[in-house]
Amino acid sequence: MIKNVIFDVGNVLVDFCWEEVFHKLGFEGETFECVADATVRSVTWNEFDRGAKPDEEIIAACIKETPDYEREIRLFYDHVGETIRTYPYTVRWIRSLEKNGYHTYILSNFPKSTYEKATEELSFEKETTGAIFSYQVKCIKPEAEIYKLLLDRYHLVPQECVFIDDRPENIEAAEKLGITGIQFQNQHQAKRRLLELGVVSGS
Repeated sequence: MIKNVIFDVGNVLVDFCWEEVFHKLGFEGETFECVADATVRSVTWNEFDRGAKPDEEIIAACIKETPDYEREIRLFYDHVGETIRTYPYTVRWIRSLEKNGYHTYILSNFPKSTYEKATEELSFEKETTGAIFSYQVKCIKPEAEIYKLLLDRYHLVPQECVFIDDRPENIEAAEKLGITGIQFQNQHQAKRRLLELGVVSGS
């Protein structure tokens, strides 16, 4: 029996709309591609999620990859909070599950800087039973440790949990620990799969 619904955040509960922010900042054509490759599409940028290094060190590493775009990289960092936009269904979905007797949790790869700059868009966190953001624990999905930390902190039984994430490697890691996984495509698809597992939610 599923008692706990664990959510990823990016592209599940919020839209990570970095492309829109790039356009707003005037990044087009070659600039768009080069800055994207140096930031959101780079392995280096993922170090923000881990939270183990100072932000300036990570920014410097990104700039080293494309030094001609230092101004643009720093400008994007200053506006990174604008990349987070809560989906219209998010709060209703969490509240509905909680009202129906399920506990909801967040398990997300998320940078401290973005978290602090997007607190209003992430206000749905207070609607959940508990949450772990990667920067808080210095490890990231799909590493097994972060899943174990969530299970241990909230005394969860893996077989009583379902995890919703848009990335297949994160789902696979959860399933190795006995957690049922749903690879998120859209809310309708995820709710249909939850219903197949006996999890009933309204909105």
